[in-house]
Amino acid sequence: MSSIAPAQVDAAQGLSATDLAELVGAFNEVTARLQSTHEQLRGEVARLQQELTDTRGQLRRARELAALGEMAAGIAHEVRNPLVSIRLFGEALVSDLSDRPGEQELAGKIVRSVDRLNAVVGDVLNFARDLRVQSDRVDVEGLLHDVAEVASGYARSVGVELAVVGSPDRDVSVDRGLMQQAILNVVRNACEASADVPDGARRVEVSVQERRGRTPEGGSRPELAFCVADSGPGFPAEVRDRVFNPFFTTRETGTGLGLAIVHRILDAHDGSVVIASNEGGGALVELRVPLCVSGEGPGDESPKQTVRSLVMTSEA
Repeated sequence: MSSIAPAQVDAAQGLSATDLAELVGAFNEVTARLQSTHEQLRGEVARLQQELTDTRGQLRRARELAALGEMAAGIAHEVRNPLVSIRLFGEALVSDLSDRPGEQELAGKIVRSVDRLNAVVGDVLNFARDLRVQSDRVDVEGLLHDVAEVASGYARSVGVELAVVGSPDRDVSVDRGLMQQAILNVVRNACEASADVPDGARRVEVSVQERRGRTPEGGSRPELAFCVADSGPGFPAEVRDRVFNPFFTTRETGTGLGLAIVHRILDAHDGSVVIASNEGGGALVELRVPLCVSGEGPGDESPKQTVRSLVMTSEA
């Protein structure tokens, strides 16, 4: 055991009560700082561990989806070829049976069934293909006008009122065709959900809001959100984590690929899809894109092309 030198004893005995109080206060302050730093480090370690777990999950999901996409694309190509022949034969039967209305109607059902199958094959191939994102300055008001023009006919056919509310006079850097497809997919789903409501107003509203989002590095950034609100039953909590899974659907018809394709398109734009409950009831889906995509400045009007393979993030 080490001994205390006489000089140290003399120095300690020479401390006044005020000096001792200051010494104890400084010790307590340093201890508190160390404790605070320790807690911050523990929190940061926990956050990094969670990010690592999420990243591993996303990579595993990406590999699984890539394998699924390749398999689905192969099957779709094999199915499409005989479908073309079946449709040709069906059309020939419809033409040959013009004098036999009953049999002609049956042949027409074959043609229509083939068309539905062909649409499913098209969705599968759409999901499996690489996305070539050609980003350019796009007028938001014009984009929403095109969406409303295309979707209004379907909305009327299912008895739903479609409204574009307060579209802003501004531009955003996106691939116009892909973003229009993504918004249309969400609007169509919203119309289907609203049409299922037996009583009350059946309405779908499309609007644009500015949001604050998170960068992949954890920072903050401005985002533009294309918001689609419906008056349907909303997304149950147990369904929200699965709605972007390929081939998952709660409806009797459909491929379950519409929202999966939406997620792919937003991921290719370095954006995200957020699902929430609408204040007036129903669901609210937000398609969020950065106001400056992939480092482009607001004044950069040069188009930018990127190619994304079959990768989807799990966040919703």
